[in-house]
Amino acid sequence: MTIRLLVLDIDGTIAGKSNTVSQSVKDAIKLAQTQGIQVALATGRMYYSALRFHGLIASGLPIIAYNGAWIQCPLTGIRHHHFPVSPDIALQLLDYFEQPHWLKKLEVHCYIDDRLYVREFTARTEVYQKRSGIEPIVVEDLRSIVALETTKVLAIGKSQLMGKLLSDLRQRYSRDQLYVTQSTPIYFEATHPNANKGFGVKFLAEELLQLTSDQVMAIGDNFNDLEMLQYVGLGVAMGDAPKEVKQVAKWVAPDVESDGVAKAIHKFLLS
Repeated sequence: MTIRLLVLDIDGTIAGKSNTVSQSVKDAIKLAQTQGIQVALATGRMYYSALRFHGLIASGLPIIAYNGAWIQCPLTGIRHHHFPVSPDIALQLLDYFEQPHWLKKLEVHCYIDDRLYVREFTARTEVYQKRSGIEPIVVEDLRSIVALETTKVLAIGKSQLMGKLLSDLRQRYSRDQLYVTQSTPIYFEATHPNANKGFGVKFLAEELLQLTSDQVMAIGDNFNDLEMLQYVGLGVAMGDAPKEVKQVAKWVAPDVESDGVAKAIHKFLLS
């Protein structure tokens, strides 16, 4: 079946250390678009933070943001889906992160109405701010605001802690209560159970474009891309992706610093 839709992750896939899209990748995407292939973004980033990349690749489709919890089209302004975390569960998560053995080891972010709330501004927060282009709002006790619709809860910590964090919370919450994943080795992300990139890509393909999964190609680099790569007909993992992600992909591209997306596009869509 001919590929008619290409879905791309941002960080670690089209954007590396430079935090932008290389000319080689932009050129390859443009060539694919001239052949009638539509291109979309699926990212763990906030919607606002993903807008710049939507413009850089000249996408005409909605952005799948927050790992699928927020799907909105910049061209029409229509927000097709928003799946906030249950207020009760959001509060439980924040209580969990306030436990003494986690409190000093994790930085916690809450995303409400496409704004970023943090309990303190740290060096890691500054790095996040520069990469995302988002100005954090400091709220000393994040539990005071989670009655509002919380799109995502993010915890940042050392990579060796993330496995324990994931294991603990997967024991506490079933998959139909909460979706937990990692977008980088140090980022733990929690969203509504319906929110994952696989759902987002299926929505774009089947409901908006009337395509089947085998007409879709997707490229990603981390655990939050697993459902997307499993759904599509042609899943590509980046070269530095975890082995579990590579195992579900049909092909492994070079890493982001080697313009792996451009090479995948040339191999499968332009050859």
